[in-house]
Amino acid sequence: MRQQWLHGFLDVCLLSLLAERRDYGRGLAERLVEAGFDEVPGGTLYPALLRLEKQGLVRTEKEASTSGPPRKYYELTELGRTGVRERRHAWEHFKTAMDAVVVSPLDAEEVGT
Repeated sequence: MRQQWLHGFLDVCLLSLLAERRDYGRGLAERLVEAGFDEVPGGTLYPALLRLEKQGLVRTEKEASTSGPPRKYYELTELGRTGVRERRHAWEHFKTAMDAVVVSPLDAEEVGT
């Protein structure tokens, strides 16, 4: 179930990670795992990055790697910086609406909210 949810929010997750710093695909996947998500398969991750690139939200640059072939690094464009702010704002509205529907008053008391 969590993997299905991530599909819907992968773009905003990737943009948010890239807002912190540029990174390559495997690095982004590892950061998602560190954040608590399951491993994101390359067949899901790389098409999402390509989609963001085609939308002009990220640009790529290849750099030599000491451990193999050149790495393709992703970083936000100016449009991407605007896009991440808009998506974060939309996420907050969506999260608030979800909490209003999904979190019961008893659940909220248990977590202290």
